[in-house]
Amino acid sequence: MDERVIDRSGRRASVVGLGTWQLGADWGDVDDKEALAVLDAAVESGVTFFDTADVYGDGRSEQTIAAFLRGRPDLDIFVATKMGRRVDQIPENYVLDNFRTWNDRSRRNLGVDRLDLVQLHCPPTPVYSTDEVFDALDTLVAEERIAQYGVSVETCEEALTAIARPGVASVQIILNAFRMKPLREVLPAAQEAGVGIIARVPLASGLLSGKYTKDTVFPSNDHRTYNRHGESFDQGETFSGVDYESGVEAAVEFAALAPEGFTPAQLALRWIIQQPGVTTVIPGARSPEQARANAAAAALPELSEETLTAIRDLYDRRIKDQVESRW
Repeated sequence: MDERVIDRSGRRASVVGLGTWQLGADWGDVDDKEALAVLDAAVESGVTFFDTADVYGDGRSEQTIAAFLRGRPDLDIFVATKMGRRVDQIPENYVLDNFRTWNDRSRRNLGVDRLDLVQLHCPPTPVYSTDEVFDALDTLVAEERIAQYGVSVETCEEALTAIARPGVASVQIILNAFRMKPLREVLPAAQEAGVGIIARVPLASGLLSGKYTKDTVFPSNDHRTYNRHGESFDQGETFSGVDYESGVEAAVEFAALAPEGFTPAQLALRWIIQQPGVTTVIPGARSPEQARANAAAAALPELSEETLTAIRDLYDRRIKDQVESRW
């Protein structure tokens, strides 16, 4: 699989990575054996980048990755994790002592002395403008607890503030065919600064897979049930902030644009891969088959200008007004 430079240090990542939120059981129940099989299918398909977080399953996702990598010492996998969501979301909690505590926990979970990449996990907006926060992150680098750091953001404005920080290696942001604002506001700035872009929520929580209808019922412990209106965390993390019923209708139109040989999900991933400035896209997978299908998007033909224009037109007509003013 093609790889792209993910940060200012020159390290590379596969253009399709693997998001592992679902391995922490935040998308319904997950079986440990199946979770390991998903990781195996991903790497056998060319994936070299895993994204996780200390709160995914309260550490279960990190621990599952560690168990997998212990059994595959031959692999060179870039593992990015995140920190910051274990406490009340106030800027005062983003301090060096907490960073060290969270870092220690993630290093134990992942079984490593130094983490490849640690990202602030969608912190309060004022954090991005606080020099002491980034001084503390620089300290973690100096102490060799982390190789580098980045941020996971909710808004384009947060991303731009972070990109201006010289120590920020990467920005993780929601980018998909139902969330296009970053294309014009964030990606050009990241390219100029040499900052990697990790595209998350690439399928809009599954909407763009074309699998769901207005009658689909998700498990009670799936965030697509309990956070549909932002009850537990930012609404944009669930279905990219798009109203579910109108999103299903738009997804039907989107699926009809898939070229021969593409699934709707692969169309969504291929669209992201083609955007200038994207380093890697991190779809999740709940089965080995899904992991392989996601990875296969990297080898599919480039989308035609006609298809790209049709996707943009769909966004402008059906989605743009729902999301651009908020994120």
